[in-house]
Amino acid sequence: MNILKITDVYFPRINGVSTSIRTFRDEFIKLGHDVTLIAPEYTADDERHDNLHRIPSRALPLDPEDRLFSRRHVRRLTDQLKECDFDIIHIETPFFAHYEGVRLAEALGLPVIETYHTHFEEYFYHYLPLLPKAALKFAARQFNRRQCNSVDAIVVPSQAMMEVLDGYGAHKPRRIIPTGIDDHFFTPGDGRRFRLLNGIPEGRPVLMHVGRAAHEKNIDFLLHMLNLLRKQVPDVLLIIAGEGPALNHLKNLANTLKLDNNIRFVGYLDRKTTLLDCYAAGDVFVFASRTETQGLVLLEAMAQSTPVVSTARLGTVDILSPGKASIIAEEDIEDFSYKIQKLLGDTMLYQELKAQCLPYAHSWSAQEMAERKISYYRETMMHFQGTRRPG
Repeated sequence: MNILKITDVYFPRINGVSTSIRTFRDEFIKLGHDVTLIAPEYTADDERHDNLHRIPSRALPLDPEDRLFSRRHVRRLTDQLKECDFDIIHIETPFFAHYEGVRLAEALGLPVIETYHTHFEEYFYHYLPLLPKAALKFAARQFNRRQCNSVDAIVVPSQAMMEVLDGYGAHKPRRIIPTGIDDHFFTPGDGRRFRLLNGIPEGRPVLMHVGRAAHEKNIDFLLHMLNLLRKQVPDVLLIIAGEGPALNHLKNLANTLKLDNNIRFVGYLDRKTTLLDCYAAGDVFVFASRTETQGLVLLEAMAQSTPVVSTARLGTVDILSPGKASIIAEEDIEDFSYKIQKLLGDTMLYQELKAQCLPYAHSWSAQEMAERKISYYRETMMHFQGTRRPG
């Protein structure tokens, strides 16, 4: 199969969408399929190859890590893309990529499928806080419904996102296909090396959070929880691995709460080396995002045999199975803190959850998810009638 993907975000921009795109791309290639990707250009040093079209882009004012690519430059590719004999177009993000993906599908006479990775009701509120939340929620629902109904089929990463789109009134075919976990995350990281490099004593209890430092990730909650937890576990240390628009705010909050001795910000880490060491160095992975449509970092932590304590919201509900490598906590600092204390203090419980981590993470195979998506592509192609259907 010959697949054309288009996205508003990709590496070197690090987030769950970029990870999902690369994971599926790599698995499709292993299965013998061809994948071409249209993505923004960030710097002159971006990854480039024949099947990756980098489009000139400009930074977003409110979030300079993200980009708006030049739609004019995408349109210049149309004649070239017509010669490639693609079977299907897959849109990965709902901004310029959506509109150019739909346009290309019309120009090339191809079926078009779209993945909904993001729950925009919460996302918009954090980045446009001066506008009424009810108005933003209404606008997000209208925006998503129109987009969903303008494509031939939809992929969502979790049951929660399926229900969200149901509530929006989306009527096009939909399928739940989560992102699988890449095999390299099962390569044992060196937690002792990470601790040594960061001056963390071997026996010190370490909590780990990996992810973009963004307002919608609810990392503020974890800092307030840490402020309570350290009263019971004075030497506890929280590692925040990641960067983003909320990073300065989080550092200021940590300073206000006087958490200097209990928190460490380590920035972005290399996904194939130091990130594995970071996961392996943690005693517990902690997570409290309200907007996660899947929560792949939970599985990545489990692949390094690190148990999880997390709230269960939206997509994390599908991953967090009580008693399987994780403990579910309420979004309440006392409940969350208590459950971490319980896990750290109960050796039998800790070893039981730790032993469950690897087998459970292995059940989310990237290859299996890729095969499911290829099957859905073929099903969508079979139902496609040769011309774009009105939304």
